[in-house]
Amino acid sequence: MRSFGVEEELLIVDPDDGVPRAMSGAVLRCAERQGPEGLRHAGAPWSLDKELQREQVEFCTRPCTSLDDLADQIRQGRLAAARAARRAGVEIAALATSPVAVRPSLTPKARYHRMAEQYARTADEQLICGCHVHVEISSPEEGVGVLDRIRPWLAPLLALSGNSPFWQGRDTGYESWRQQVWWGWPSSGPTALFGSVRAYRDTVQAMIATGVLLDEGMVYFDARLSRHYPTVEIRVADVCLVAEDTVLVAALIRGLVETAARAWRAGEPPDPVRTEVLRPAMWRAARSGLRGPLVHPVTWRLAPAETVIEALVEHVRTALETAGDLKRVQRSLQSLRTRGTGAHLQRTAYADGGRPAEVVRDAITRTLCFP
Repeated sequence: MRSFGVEEELLIVDPDDGVPRAMSGAVLRCAERQGPEGLRHAGAPWSLDKELQREQVEFCTRPCTSLDDLADQIRQGRLAAARAARRAGVEIAALATSPVAVRPSLTPKARYHRMAEQYARTADEQLICGCHVHVEISSPEEGVGVLDRIRPWLAPLLALSGNSPFWQGRDTGYESWRQQVWWGWPSSGPTALFGSVRAYRDTVQAMIATGVLLDEGMVYFDARLSRHYPTVEIRVADVCLVAEDTVLVAALIRGLVETAARAWRAGEPPDPVRTEVLRPAMWRAARSGLRGPLVHPVTWRLAPAETVIEALVEHVRTALETAGDLKRVQRSLQSLRTRGTGAHLQRTAYADGGRPAEVVRDAITRTLCFP
């Protein structure tokens, strides 16, 4: 069974007014002092680190093989991060954008300063939190075969995870405004078919050679080969407000990778759909999430969101059954349909409280609610 792991980016917020606070350094120092259960302790099964902006931290699980293990790591990791934040006088919230207006402050790191100088306002606006899923691959060749074959199915994952309806204190009308902000980077978005490892690496080097990208770390494809691990990294999802949704997204992604790898080994060709079609499919998922139609990854026509999600599950059904994940995925999807996505929950909190700060307070609680 393929191992997998998750990276979650989290906002650091004031518990009273909901404003993001530039306190990642203080939170990490508190995490270091927490002992064996601390996210920065040498023996901890998690890690916590800085991100581009001082108002956020990134939490990473270790590789695991079961959904139960992954869910437990996410639960323990979020709790440990929250303890460290509270010692620093703040809270964490699994929000993909801030509902409260904010001017982010850059983390003092040489590479980040170079990014700010190169990309100007694009870098200034990147106070956004995603969920990145790594899935084990046996070789770079298998990895490229996977990347070529999962392209049509990534937009539905964004629709499931939409958790960023607000930007600078206003409702954007999108389920995932984070995705719109993310597309400001010159290397972000879907990719064309690569066909081989050499073509993948030549493409990356050609992009760096333009001088527009600082380095390979700025290759922000929707899905890419990891630079540091024998994995493919899928980067389309918002960070999920509800931890069980993170597990659901990770299960579906592992199913996609396994399904694609089997197709690659069998010599089945990938869908030749062009990136010019993949981009509007992703935009549609960001705009309406599960509230409206999505572009169907087989017909490339609009279809009800429920139909598209059912097609996704059917596409990966064999892989889910093999891993023993199918029933849990089905239960999690039913729970998600009943309560709504993170974007829906945020809008409900705003309607109930009438202020963005109420959205943040509700999110602080939901971030640490586990089944």
